Amino acid sequence: MNKIVERLQNGIIKENPTFILMLGMCPTLAVTTSGMNGLGMGLSTTVVLAMSNMLISMLRNIIPDRVRMPAFIVVVASFVTIVQFLVQGYVPALYDSLGIYIPLIVVNCIILGRAESYASKNPVIPSLFDGIGMGLGFTCSLTIIGSVREILGAGQIFGYQLLPLADAATGKIGYTPITIFVMAPGAFFVLSMLMAIMNKVRERRAKAGKPLPEPSGCFAGDCAGCSMSCCTGKSQTDAGNEDKKEA
Repeated sequence: MNKIVERLQNGIIKENPTFILMLGMCPTLAVTTSGMNGLGMGLSTTVVLAMSNMLISMLRNIIPDRVRMPAFIVVVASFVTIVQFLVQGYVPALYDSLGIYIPLIVVNCIILGRAESYASKNPVIPSLFDGIGMGLGFTCSLTIIGSVREILGAGQIFGYQLLPLADAATGKIGYTPITIFVMAPGAFFVLSMLMAIMNKVRERRAKAGKPLPEPSGCFAGDCAGCSMSCCTGKSQTDAGNEDKKEA
C-alpha cells in the first residue's frame, strides 16, 4: 500500500511531468486553450500511460533488450489507437478539439520515459500506479493551465460563463476577454507564470526548512545534460551480456 501511495505522490507532486520535469511540452502548449481540452488530453494520456506501463511490466522478461524501444512503441501505439477510437466515438467534440494530438501521444516522452525507466524494471502493480500517478500529474497540470487560459481569454471555465462580458453596444460594464491567452503566446505566458509561482513556493518551503522533494534517478529531467550516456551504457552492457549468453 505504501508503494502505491508513493508512486501516486511521485507522479503528482515530486516528479510532476509538466511543472517539475518539463516534459510533454508540445500538447501542454498546444491543446490547453480551455480547461476541458486540458482535462481530456490529460485523461487520454493517463489511460495510455497506465495500460502501457502494466503491459510492458508483464512482458519485461520476454522483450529482448535490443528491440525494447520498438516493442514499447508498438504497445503504446496499440493503446493510443484504442483511446483515439473511443474518444472519436463517444466524445466527438473533444476529438475535434484535440485533433492530431491524440495520435501523437504515441511519441510523448512521458510515456516512453516511464516505460524505459520504471515499467521495464519493476513489477506490474507498482508500474500500473506509476503510470496512473504520472498521468494524474499531467492531467492536473494541463487542466490548471487550460482553466487559467480560458478564464483570462474568454471569461469562462469548462464552457460556463464565469465573468459577465462587457457589451459596448449597450454600454454594459463587464469583463473584457484578453484574447491573447487563448492564442499560442498565451500558453507560454501562463506556463511561465505558473512555473514562477511554483519556484516561489519551493523557495519559501526551503527557507522554512520544509523543502519539496527533488526528482531523482535516471528519469530526473536532465536528459539533455545526461546525453543518454547512462542509457547507452546500459544498452551496451546488456547487449554484451546477451552475446556472452549466446556464445
